[in-house]
Amino acid sequence: MGDVFGLVAFLVALAGLLVALGHVGYLAMLNSAATKRGVAGGATSDYVSGRWKVAGGTAAAAAFGLLLTSGGLPLDVLGLLVAGGAGVVAKGALDQTRGRFRGQS
Repeated sequence: MGDVFGLVAFLVALAGLLVALGHVGYLAMLNSAATKRGVAGGATSDYVSGRWKVAGGTAAAAAFGLLLTSGGLPLDVLGLLVAGGAGVVAKGALDQTRGRFRGQS
């Protein structure tokens, strides 16, 4: 039973990390495009600069949660909660960023 829960916790933590890294990648893509546009991309570049802390924090928390899943059952639960929560926060931040640049905010 503990092995099955450990596997589920690992998969949830991995999904949370992938979502958080997706947010980091999306911000990197936006920043690259804004930099290429020069002054015209200044507003986008400023917005992205303000979002790096959220993206980096959720990615770090998800990575930490993934590392926690290599322990016993109590650490699996904690890792699942930390990484899963970081993934949820990263997904919300990613949706907010995407909505802003698609005209949905």
